[in-house]
Amino acid sequence: MIQQPTPRYDRLSQAFHWLTAIVVTAAFILGPGGFGRLMRQGVDPATRSDIVWHESLGILVLVLTLLRLLWVAFRPAAPQFEMSGAMHLASKLGHIALWALLLALPATALLALGSEDHPLTLLGGIRVDHMPWIADSAIAGLADWGDVHQFLGDAIMWLAGLHAAAAIFHHVFLKDGVLLAMLPGRK
Repeated sequence: MIQQPTPRYDRLSQAFHWLTAIVVTAAFILGPGGFGRLMRQGVDPATRSDIVWHESLGILVLVLTLLRLLWVAFRPAAPQFEMSGAMHLASKLGHIALWALLLALPATALLALGSEDHPLTLLGGIRVDHMPWIADSAIAGLADWGDVHQFLGDAIMWLAGLHAAAAIFHHVFLKDGVLLAMLPGRK
């Protein structure tokens, strides 16, 4: 049975969206500058709360993203809005890029940690000291994954800012309900 789109996203989609936005922003803010340098100097990441929080939030981003992708397959139909072909294309490309970055950021973080034999340290004292499946993989030495991770972290923040600016543009100038579709509240 095909469901008719509504003018708003369902509550679970809204919750996933806003929780992901908050977690990504917090992880970005808590991202330790000079992480690789600190590790090479022998700093134990478990002694740095910014590193533990950053890595824990990164794992949460991965879990939220995988749950969101699963939910997209089963959720009610997404709202549809009339817009120009160019605007529709920009929207689709922007969303694809955001999804790709939400998956690539945790992947590059794990590649950076595993390829440089740094531990993954999480809240609650959880620690993975060695990731041989990454260190011994064919892609471990293809790049400085820490630099790639940092670049992608900057990219997702810029793209999220453009995403927010586009939603505000739709709300203020086009008045088409795009922003309201993702805001929590009454239907």
